[in-house]
Amino acid sequence: MIGLTNVNFGYQKKKPVLRDINLLVEPGMIYGLLGKNGEGKTTLLKLMSGLLFPDSGECKVFGEMPSKRTASCLQNLFLLPEEIVLPDVSVGEYLKMYAPFYPDFDENIRLNCIESFGLSMSDSLRRMSLGQKKKVAITLALSANTPVVFMDEPTNGLDIPSKSVFRKLLGSSIRENQSVIISTHQVRDLESLIDSVIILDRGGIVLNRSLDEIGNRLDFRKVEADDTVFYSEPSPVGVVGAVLNESGEKRPVSLELLFNAAVLPGDKIRHLFNS
Repeated sequence: MIGLTNVNFGYQKKKPVLRDINLLVEPGMIYGLLGKNGEGKTTLLKLMSGLLFPDSGECKVFGEMPSKRTASCLQNLFLLPEEIVLPDVSVGEYLKMYAPFYPDFDENIRLNCIESFGLSMSDSLRRMSLGQKKKVAITLALSANTPVVFMDEPTNGLDIPSKSVFRKLLGSSIRENQSVIISTHQVRDLESLIDSVIILDRGGIVLNRSLDEIGNRLDFRKVEADDTVFYSEPSPVGVVGAVLNESGEKRPVSLELLFNAAVLPGDKIRHLFNS
């Protein structure tokens, strides 16, 4: 579906943002894309959606290079940017304007999003708050019903109840063969949603594994004396961290602890999954 091979990119010469990126995005998966500020999460999404061009290497979506911006490629993907800029029209006019560009636009999803977010088709986008505008943009992203959906910090600007609504809508709207990549700093907003995690650090992908595989190999809990510890940090309940899972049962994954472990110098987590 999406394949990146030895992709390199930088906004300035001799200052690469992404180096030697190799990535295969499978259908039917929700990916969490994690990384510190400036590590290239938004850049990677723009490369895959054709808004940026690799300096070297190859990026393909359904066998086409998104950088060519062909209609056949663009109708198969949707990018929800972090910063929302909407025209001075009503919600209904906005959705009607963009729906024809997406052959599988789903009216049922649109209706569900409008109702769940408490929006009105007659509301003026110009008079909306940032959070309300984000709800409209999410409505279009889900209703477009494209095989590939990229979301850059989709929960930014949403209040706590709206974040809960977003999670429910995403879970109910995504089809089995769709692929979703969500870039976020709000890892706790996604723990119940994602199937796989991609972590960027130091210009490359340091971890790309399913949560099932991670939960089979690691246990995220309070650290005990005889544990094989890959990462630990103090907490109100004592020292917690990522330890070797020797129980034989899959454990729930803490994305926050996993991320902290994966970007720790020494690459213990990376070596565990690449060994």
